[in-house]
Amino acid sequence: MVRKAPTSTTLTVLRTEPIGEHFVRVVLGGDGFDAFPARPETDSYVKIELPVGDETVIRTYTVRRVDRAAREIWIDFVVHGDEGVAGPWARSVQQGAQVVVRGPGGGYRPDPSADFHLLAGDETAIPAIAAALEDLPGDARGAVFLEVAGPADEMKLAAPEGVDIVWLHRGVAAGDADADLIDAGAPLVAAVKAMPWPDGDVQVFVHGEAEAVMKHIRPYLRKERAVPSARASISGYWRRGRTEEGFRVWKSELAAVEGS
Repeated sequence: MVRKAPTSTTLTVLRTEPIGEHFVRVVLGGDGFDAFPARPETDSYVKIELPVGDETVIRTYTVRRVDRAAREIWIDFVVHGDEGVAGPWARSVQQGAQVVVRGPGGGYRPDPSADFHLLAGDETAIPAIAAALEDLPGDARGAVFLEVAGPADEMKLAAPEGVDIVWLHRGVAAGDADADLIDAGAPLVAAVKAMPWPDGDVQVFVHGEAEAVMKHIRPYLRKERAVPSARASISGYWRRGRTEEGFRVWKSELAAVEGS
C-alpha cells in the first residue's frame, strides 16, 4: 500500500498572544487558510516545520481552534525560557512570518452519548481538552484534571455546568520537577485515581508526560476500571528528558515490545 504524504499548507503568522505564564498562542491564517484541511476531531494535530539555524525540525502540536469566521488557526505553545525549539520560536516569531504545517491528523472527539467524560493531562494536553470541552453538549457530565506549574498557568475554559475542572499545581515546570513529582508521584496520577468512579458509560481522554500516563494512569483505567479501548484515548504526548525525535524512537520501541 502506498501511504499518502500529509498535506502541507503555508500559513502566515497573524499575531501572538500570551495566555498564561508559560503559554503563548500563535494565530495563523493568511492566504493559506482556505487550503488548510480542518478536521472534526477535537484532538487534531499538525506537524510544524521550524527553522533551527540552517536546518528545519518538525514538532507536533494540537490545533486549539479553527475559526472559519475570523479565518484563524490557533496553536498554543508551552514556553519555558530558551528550552527546546518550538517554545522559543513561538515567543519570538513576528507577525507576517510564513510557516509550513503538515496535516492535520486527528483522533479523539467526545461522544455526546457517553454518560460521563474524564479528561486529564498536563500543559501539553490543555489545547485538546479545551477544544473537547467546547464540543460537549450542554447537559454533559464529567471531570477534568489539568496539571500545570502553578496558578499563573490557569486559564478560563468554557465547559458545561455538569463538568468540574480541577487545576493541579506541581510548583515547577514539568521538566524541572523533582523525583517526588514525576512518574508515579505526578499530581495527575493521584487525582485521577482519587476520583470517585461514576456509573454508566465513561469515555476517557488522558494525555501528557509518557511515564505518568502510560505506566500509571492507563493501567489503572484500562484494568482496574475496565474502560474498553473503544472508550479510551490514552497516550503520551512527550517524555521527560527526550526530544521529540527521541520520543518517537521510544514509542516505536514500546509498541514493538507490546506487540510481541
